[in-house]
Amino acid sequence: MSLPASVFAQQLTLMQLSDSFFPSGSFTLSHGLESLVQENQLRGSEDLQTFLRLLLRNKVGVTDTVALIHAYRGSAIADLEAVRTADARLFAQTLVEKTRETQRKSGRALLMVASSTWQDSQLDILNQDAAIGKINCLHPVVFAVVGRAALLSEQDTVLGFLHSFVTGLLGAAIRLSVVGHLQAQRVLLQLAPEIETAYHTAASMSLEQMWSCTPTIDIAQMRHQKLAQRLFAS
Repeated sequence: MSLPASVFAQQLTLMQLSDSFFPSGSFTLSHGLESLVQENQLRGSEDLQTFLRLLLRNKVGVTDTVALIHAYRGSAIADLEAVRTADARLFAQTLVEKTRETQRKSGRALLMVASSTWQDSQLDILNQDAAIGKINCLHPVVFAVVGRAALLSEQDTVLGFLHSFVTGLLGAAIRLSVVGHLQAQRVLLQLAPEIETAYHTAASMSLEQMWSCTPTIDIAQMRHQKLAQRLFAS
């Protein structure tokens, strides 16, 4: 049985947004992975899985994803003040300066590309807000509004975001020779339950409940800019 045209289009949009082919800049980030690899603190697929699980459970799943969900819900009822609040709370929660900077850059790149791809008044307003410094335009928050503008559900928007986050890091791990392509595919499959859990956990949290605890990864991100050679922006 073929799918209704609207469902088919939504699935294609989900794949478009979560694909590395989409030029948001988020796939140039290693989130501290490059530092850990160069310092010989992370080797092989088991270490990589631990790294990704820690990020999903103790950082991205309980900060970025929470802000994304609240931004999506605000956007869905045309409450852009709720979107701005989610952006401001996530900015305050993101303690590493380099992470805030890269989140802002990739968010604004995503907004630019999305504005030329989907016609949506909220995207136009966010562009105006960004121009006058009214919003940081952090990547998860912009991704939420883009998902809503592209007619994706909240769940699909979150899963698209988390899938692109994980595959971006797996791509980084391949480029850093931590794993090969076949190992990366196995890791991605094994992380599917973690991604689902991250969504359900974040969906039940308020902005005030956001938290993170990944000290080793945070410090690795801070050290990244001092590496003699770098493939990634963070």
